[in-house]
Amino acid sequence: MSSRAAGYFNPGILTSLIYPGIKSANVVNLAMIPMQQIFTAFQGPRRLVSGPAGEVALVVKRIAPRPDEAIIVFSDATGRSIDFDLRGGDREVLARLAKQIPPPVEEAAPSTEPRGRGRPKLGVVAREVTLLPRHWEWLNAQPGGASVALRKLVEEARRASGDKDRERQARDAAYHFMSTMAGNLAQFEEASRALFADDRRRFAGLIADWPADIRDHIVKLAYSDRA
Repeated sequence: MSSRAAGYFNPGILTSLIYPGIKSANVVNLAMIPMQQIFTAFQGPRRLVSGPAGEVALVVKRIAPRPDEAIIVFSDATGRSIDFDLRGGDREVLARLAKQIPPPVEEAAPSTEPRGRGRPKLGVVAREVTLLPRHWEWLNAQPGGASVALRKLVEEARRASGDKDRERQARDAAYHFMSTMAGNLAQFEEASRALFADDRRRFAGLIADWPADIRDHIVKLAYSDRA
């Protein structure tokens, strides 16, 4: 069994497939960068690579820049561009990325047990909440008290609106990417309206003639969770 921690990714094989000229001996083991968000690099209308931050950064670092086609890296989660500091050696780049893009924090399931005296459990954040007296009376009467009741209410609301929130985030990410990469293309305004109207058939028709990599990435951001 591998001794590597779960959630870590070694992209050496993937990198050599994308860019055969890169020797595996020159590729730093990216196990020092946790698996987390996915990023995509474009050079002009061409998609270069998608993957975790370390994978994308090192591939971009090895590509000769073109004066007429800048390389732009996007977060797939937000559709917004992000700057990677590629100065220095590979290990320096990865060390900076680890600070710039910290690993995701796993959420613990909310406890239904009332908390005893002493310090709160790790991960619990204390903040001020302002409610009317009748709200506090109702919360304090719930099993486990106000804190447990509030956590339950928040989790129930998150589950109820989860699908809509994910759809909205995906639509916003697609629009942000579109604005940067396709803002000057034909039918952009109409395509934007179709995107926000969730008219998938019309949207697909309006962007059909756009550069293939840009078009496909927009569709991925907007609809991959609903394919």
